[in-house]
Amino acid sequence: QVQLVESGGGLVQAGGSLRLSCAASGRTGSNYAMGWFRQSPGKERQFVAAISWSGYNTYYADSVKGRFTISRDTAKTTVYLQMNSLKPEDTAVYYCAAKITYYSGSYYYRSTEYDYWGQGTQVTVSS
Repeated sequence: QVQLVESGGGLVQAGGSLRLSCAASGRTGSNYAMGWFRQSPGKERQFVAAISWSGYNTYYADSVKGRFTISRDTAKTTVYLQMNSLKPEDTAVYYCAAKITYYSGSYYYRSTEYDYWGQGTQVTVSS
């Protein structure tokens, strides 16, 4: 079992920045690809960004490409989402997720592929 805890959310004005963190604990001996998703009220959970176990490969939703950056630390226990040039439409609860994988270079963008989820952190962007 893996526990994921997100932090770093908050209220920011449009054009501002936030950095989300996701700390993993528990069964961290396996290889995990990681992802960030978000969900707004009344909408389905939406893919934001993904990173491979190796950390070398990343993938972004078109809506955040060029503004958000996903990364992970060398210990592979924390994943970050640097969010710049935030827009009101980025307002959502942001979730991190982990997927057990045997492929160090693979990333995943479907929520159904992930094995573990955090509890979420609220990001609100005011106009």
